[in-house]
Amino acid sequence: MQAAVERPVLKPSQLNALARDLLEGQFAQVWIQGEISNFSRPASGHLYFTLKDERAQVRCALFRMQAQRLRFLPRDGMQVLARGRLTLYEARGEYQLVLEHMEEAGEGALRAAFEELKRRLADEGLFDAARKRPLPRFVRRLGVITSPRGAAVRDVISVLGRRFPLLEVEVLPVAVQGQSSAAELLSMLQRAGASGRYDVLLLTRGGGSLEDLWSFNDEALARAIAGSPVPVVSAVGHEVDFSLSDFAADLRAPTPSAAAELLVPDSVALQSQLRQLGARLEAARLRQQAARAQRSDQAWLRLQGLRPQIRLQAGGQRLQLLSGRLRNAIAARLSADLHRLRDQAESLARRHPRERLDAQRHRSQLLSQRLDAGWRRRADHATSRLQAAGGLLHSLSPLATLGRGYAILRDARDGRVLRSSSQVAVDDRVDALLAEGSLRLRVERQTGSE
Repeated sequence: MQAAVERPVLKPSQLNALARDLLEGQFAQVWIQGEISNFSRPASGHLYFTLKDERAQVRCALFRMQAQRLRFLPRDGMQVLARGRLTLYEARGEYQLVLEHMEEAGEGALRAAFEELKRRLADEGLFDAARKRPLPRFVRRLGVITSPRGAAVRDVISVLGRRFPLLEVEVLPVAVQGQSSAAELLSMLQRAGASGRYDVLLLTRGGGSLEDLWSFNDEALARAIAGSPVPVVSAVGHEVDFSLSDFAADLRAPTPSAAAELLVPDSVALQSQLRQLGARLEAARLRQQAARAQRSDQAWLRLQGLRPQIRLQAGGQRLQLLSGRLRNAIAARLSADLHRLRDQAESLARRHPRERLDAQRHRSQLLSQRLDAGWRRRADHATSRLQAAGGLLHSLSPLATLGRGYAILRDARDGRVLRSSSQVAVDDRVDALLAEGSLRLRVERQTGSE
C-alpha cells in the first residue's frame, strides 16, 4: 500500500502573491504601444484605461503624480507609447501595467533618435562639466535667441526688467519650430557669437511636445553651442523637458523665467548690498581719515619739537627747573650740614679736654689713693712674708752652716760643688766658700772614702 503524498494547498491570495512576485521579478519595466479605451479619471486624479491592439488588451493605471506630468490629455482612441512595470491586481486576480511615463505614439521614434544622439555626443565629451564656462557676475548685454512673438520672450523680458533694468537686452529673432528652425537657430547663434557684442547668449522657447522641441535637438546646433566663444544658457520648454541644447549649454535653466533670474541679480538686493558696502566704505574712509589726521598731528608736534626756538625754550625751561632744583638741593644740604654741625658742637662741648682733664684728674687722685693704700698693704704683707721666708731660708741656708765653721768646696775650673774626693785630683785647684770670704786651695793629697 503506497503512502499518501502530501500536496501543498494555497489560498487565492497566496497564489496571487506568488504570481505578482513572478511578474514583477521577470518584467521590471516594459514599453508598450496601443490604443486607449475605457478611459476613466475618478476624483482621486488617477487614470485607469485599457491599451489594446487588434488581438489583445492590457489594463493600465497611471497614478496622479505621474498623470500631472503629462503634456497632453488622454482620450479613448488615442495611440500612445507608455513605460511601466507589470504587476498583479490581487483583488480581481488580473495583471495590469502601472505606468510611469506616457507620450503620444508619434514621439516614440523621435525619443529613440534623441537617446541615441545624446549617448553619442556624451561619449565624445560634449556634455562634460569640465568643458562648461562660468557666467560673468554682471552681464552687460544679453542676446536672446528665440521667437519674438512667443510667451518665452515676454517672460524673459518681464523678469529681466523687474530684476535688473540696467541690462541691455537684444532679441535675436528665429523660428523655434518647423523645418527651417534648426538652421535659423544655428545661423543666429554663430553670428551672435562671432559679433563680440554679447556677454551671454540665451537660447529659449516655451513648452511643447518632443516634436515641437525637436529643433533644439539638432546635432549641429549642439556642437555650435559647445564651441561658442560666448557662454550659452539654454532654457527650452518646461522643467520636465530636456533637449540636447540643454546638455551642451554652459548652464541649463528649467524655464525661460528661471533663466532670466539666473542671469541677473535682483536690483533691490543689489542696491541694499551697495548701500551696505557704501556705508562700510564711508566708515572705513572716516577711520582712515581720522588715523591720518592723528598721524599728521603727531608729525606736526614732532616737527614743532625740532624747531630751534622751541628747543631753546624747552632748554631754558629745563634750565630753570634744574636751577630751582639745584638751589633747593643746596639749601637742603646746607640746612642739614648746619644741623649736623650744631649736634657735633654740642657733642664736642661735652667732650672738651678741660672737662675730661678734670674728670681724669679726679679719677687719677682716687686711683692714686687707692694705689697707695693698696701698695702699702701689699708692701706690709710682702715684708711680713719676706721676713718669714728669710728666717726660714736663713735656717736652711748653707751660710748658716758655714757660720758654724763649715765650708763649701767648688771646683775652681767650672764651679762645681764637690761632694767627693774622687771629683778632684792632686794639684787641682779648689775654692773654699766660708761664712765670711773664700779661699783658693790646692790638693796635695787625696784620700778615698772607705
